[in-house]
Amino acid sequence: MNPLSASGGFKRVPSFFLYSICFMKKRKKSLLILILCMLMSGGVIAYAEDANISDVVVTNTRDHLLVYFTVNNCFTPEMNKAIENGITTTFKFFVTLSMNRAFWWDKDVVEMQFSHTIKYDNLKEIYAVTLSEAGEKTTTVKSFEQAKKMMADVVALKVAPLHKLFRGRTYQLGMMTQLDKIELPLHLHNVFFFLSLWDFETDWKMIEFRY
Repeated sequence: MNPLSASGGFKRVPSFFLYSICFMKKRKKSLLILILCMLMSGGVIAYAEDANISDVVVTNTRDHLLVYFTVNNCFTPEMNKAIENGITTTFKFFVTLSMNRAFWWDKDVVEMQFSHTIKYDNLKEIYAVTLSEAGEKTTTVKSFEQAKKMMADVVALKVAPLHKLFRGRTYQLGMMTQLDKIELPLHLHNVFFFLSLWDFETDWKMIEFRY
């Protein structure tokens, strides 16, 4: 209902209309305060900044170049709660390999992407972790800590066959990890309203080595 009459005077505004406006304003104000408190606490921002890659080991077998590394600070209590409520969670990994060239652009050798996915089965009380780089192999474990370690660790990843590399040349290996977008069921949207704010993306970790 328009509170202004056609003649330019004011009509009496129904009380339920005023109540609705006040209620909406209060909800928006409460939501804004909640968001500001969460951001001012620094927990979300610090978490996103602290996610990082470490413990990088570059080695080889007779036929392949391998890399090992670990993602740190990639879980929060809120994310743990979401996983334990059956929310499928995926980490995406990006790995690049390039050959350094002094007087020209570096030559790209490999660009690869793979993922680690975790899903909790409430009935069986087991965590299923799927590693796409291992041919979509799924391993089930009872321990949440063990499942989180499998999510965060990249073990003996085959980056490139050695016949693609040149002896005596310098190469640069890059690694980056991010949390894939989490799709929430409708009945959990309110419970995990701020889950989108807990996304993380590490900086690129660059390692230079000579083959």
